[in-house]
Amino acid sequence: MFSLNVPLSPAVAEIADDLHPKLSGFDRVRDRHTLVCKRFGVDDVAEGTDRDGNADPPSRSVALDRLRERLRRPLAGTAPFEVAVTGIDVFDSPASGSRPVVYLAVESDGLDRLHRRLCAAFGAIEGVEGDDYVPHVTLARGGDPEPGVVADLVAREFDPIRWRVHALDVWDPAVREVAATVET
Repeated sequence: MFSLNVPLSPAVAEIADDLHPKLSGFDRVRDRHTLVCKRFGVDDVAEGTDRDGNADPPSRSVALDRLRERLRRPLAGTAPFEVAVTGIDVFDSPASGSRPVVYLAVESDGLDRLHRRLCAAFGAIEGVEGDDYVPHVTLARGGDPEPGVVADLVAREFDPIRWRVHALDVWDPAVREVAATVET
């Protein structure tokens, strides 16, 4: 339903734009880039259950208000933290969806700590969160890129892109936009 994302430095968009022509042959090339800190489902914002015991999904505006309220405690005391895009890597066997997944690799102790704290409060999505969490910015996935394309991308070097995170965005994938911003 929603995700909590790290706002990206404009330099990340620049490197992604520079790499875009090299991503032909992939089924899906991202035109919008995100760095997910934590995903949230209906259960994270639902107030009750229906007759079958399933979470009763609220309206999007009510869900957003509930999520912002539930985020208050685990985000309390979160100091701004450093993030760095350090290179390009690949998931040859992603937890879901088509392969390969080419991405910008992200390093951040502060982001890792925050992710663990949010998983403790909301639970982890198996296979992609908790111990399996790999912070990254997806560039492209799937398809049948020409031989050597993935290796050439992974071998590409650039100076790390570093920035400081002072706020997080609640992303609404249904409308593909930021629904709210939460200060850290």
